[in-house]
Amino acid sequence: MKRFVLILSLVVLLAPGGLAAAADDSKVKAATGQVESGAKKIGEGKVGDGVEETAKGVGKTVVEGAKFSGEKLKESGKAAEPEAKSTWHNVKDTANSLGATVKNFFTSLFSN
Repeated sequence: MKRFVLILSLVVLLAPGGLAAAADDSKVKAATGQVESGAKKIGEGKVGDGVEETAKGVGKTVVEGAKFSGEKLKESGKAAEPEAKSTWHNVKDTANSLGATVKNFFTSLFSN
């Protein structure tokens, strides 16, 4: 289960930004920008500052990405909920119909 959640989280983080507009990904983008900024500082020769900023950005990206993934999972669960209820009602109706058919069969079989 943990592996599934991890993989799903990574997919959400790496997916294009147009998945859904409801969850706010601005904090994830800001943290990613901090990683990029730190990497640029390293490239400019400011290794100490760059490594520090990159490490902080990676940490923030993980935290904000996890929050964002949680929001996405919550939204997915809410979106699937009506369908799950509908499916349950369909199964229940089918079972009731089957029971009535079996009852009618045996009633007609033994009534002659």
